Amino acid sequence: MGHREDLLEGAKRCLLEKGFARTTARDIVKESGTNLASIGYHYGSKDALLAQAYVSLVEGLSDAFTGEANSGLSAAPGSLERFREVWSNVIATMREPGSLWRLSAEIAVMGDQLPDVRDHLAQAQREGSRGFVALMTGVPEEEVTEDAVDTLGSFYTLLMTGLIFQWSFAPQTAPDADRLTEGLRRVIEATGPAGR
Repeated sequence: MGHREDLLEGAKRCLLEKGFARTTARDIVKESGTNLASIGYHYGSKDALLAQAYVSLVEGLSDAFTGEANSGLSAAPGSLERFREVWSNVIATMREPGSLWRLSAEIAVMGDQLPDVRDHLAQAQREGSRGFVALMTGVPEEEVTEDAVDTLGSFYTLLMTGLIFQWSFAPQTAPDADRLTEGLRRVIEATGPAGR
């Protein structure tokens, strides 16, 4: 690996160990075996490097969301069972020790302090919304429309954000996939034909 890749891998380890606010440029350099000048040369700033490392960590979870380790998603796209299956996989990642989602909560709270990072992560979040639509509907990501990202994708991202905070602060009462699915089923039932 070159310095760019070494820095990214070192930054990922620092984020998971120390979080965003407590990670220094020196921490990254020590962890990556590079030098301080490399951060500016390859990423522009420590915060930009940490933002890229965070996005890379989240992207690494895509297999967990689809359950590929257990042969992938089996429920029909667009079904309540697909909804339950995807959220069950997502929530399993929240239960793991040292969960990335605690880091997500920290970064969300720090957004106003890091406007350049916030803009970078906002774009990454939009692509994450696109990925959720693809997972739930079975439509390839490149075919997901902007309207679907703005509506369905926003809904799934909002749900994800709420889960991150609940699992970070009150895991003992945070909902599991069965409760989320039952909640959605009741919303659908309550709107019925008259609510459409």
